[in-house]
Amino acid sequence: QVQLVESGGGLVQPGKSLRLSCAASGFKFSAYAMNWYRQAPGKERELVATIGSTGSMTNYGDSVKGRFTISRDNAKNTVYLQMNTLKPEDTAMYYCYNRAFPSYWGQGTQVTVSS
Repeated sequence: QVQLVESGGGLVQPGKSLRLSCAASGFKFSAYAMNWYRQAPGKERELVATIGSTGSMTNYGDSVKGRFTISRDNAKNTVYLQMNTLKPEDTAMYYCYNRAFPSYWGQGTQVTVSS
């Protein structure tokens, strides 16, 4: 059974940083690209970042480019999202996701950026 468990969210002031983690299980983690999505209240889910199976390829949404960094540790079956220079508009629930298993979403981790 595919499981995705996000952690690391919280309340942070604008300009600060957070690092999110997602522990994956139930599939061969090192064989798949992984994604981070986010969803703010009243808005559609938005793709934040993608990383290839080996970590050599990364892509970012325009709104986070230059501020967020996605990475992975295949030995730990974990994908990370380093978020720097956070803005209030980054406030959302953040989810990791594997498109090869479209039915499976984790519970998410809430990020709130506010002074």
